[in-house]
Amino acid sequence: MKLSRRRLFGSLLTLSAWPSARVLGQGRATPSPLSVEGYIYIQQQARLKQTLAEGIDTFFDTVRDAGFGTIELSDPFMTPDLRSRVLDGLAKRGLSMPSIYVGGAMHEERLADDTIARSIDIAKACRAVGCRAIVGNPSPKAASAEKTDDELAVQARMQNRVGAALGEIDVEYWTHNHTPEMRSQAREWWHMLRNTDPRRVHVALDIDWVHQGDQDPLALLRAAGPRVASLHLRSSTKKRWQESFGEGDVDYRPIASALKAMTIDPLLVVELAYHPETVVSRPLLENLRMGREYAERVFALR
Repeated sequence: MKLSRRRLFGSLLTLSAWPSARVLGQGRATPSPLSVEGYIYIQQQARLKQTLAEGIDTFFDTVRDAGFGTIELSDPFMTPDLRSRVLDGLAKRGLSMPSIYVGGAMHEERLADDTIARSIDIAKACRAVGCRAIVGNPSPKAASAEKTDDELAVQARMQNRVGAALGEIDVEYWTHNHTPEMRSQAREWWHMLRNTDPRRVHVALDIDWVHQGDQDPLALLRAAGPRVASLHLRSSTKKRWQESFGEGDVDYRPIASALKAMTIDPLLVVELAYHPETVVSRPLLENLRMGREYAERVFALR
């Protein structure tokens, strides 16, 4: 019987070196089945005018102490000077990384070749911490100009190519969205859904970016159906990101109900991000813990 993604990635926690005697949060001794996105740390370090290396160990401790057992990082964490430290730091804390985000252009074959090569290199390096998926977001054109039909055709072909190449090393390819894909009634998103091979290209649906792009998250979720491999969870008020994941513009309860009705079980990734107008009143540890607890309630994970 084929395991669902959440059960499969949850098994990585069981196999990891998680310190079972450690008590987390409110008497918790086991990590959450949720994953957490590392983008908030990139934002934090930029605000502090510090490099990623300067606070990475504290960040990993914060993720662990907030009750997460899995994390989704991105290619800035995989630079030659940082890669081994990141992978060692995750392993030391018993954190697994079932998915990692790798951006890059895909609408021009010359540029896509580089994106594909980097994706394969990073996937191979991250296998030691449980990586089984590359989350790829094809870069937009300058000024987020819409891609031509020919460029979208190239992008679909290149996504099929990277999906096939990653499949050879037992890693999946999940295509992610921001707002450029939502322009013109989500023209680019629909093109990728209709013109990529469902065996090679899965969907990482970012619910808040769909909302930011004035599209209906439930409609896209239902359209992608069993191709949905993960959901990015973030909340906003009047399209301004909140400091933690909680009640906001998007009601995530219908999303949870739709997953149940469709009998699909994607990896759920809590992603915090701060807008310039976001009021940050609590430490990151508390915001991560609160977001985890909210997601567990809404998606009935406990």
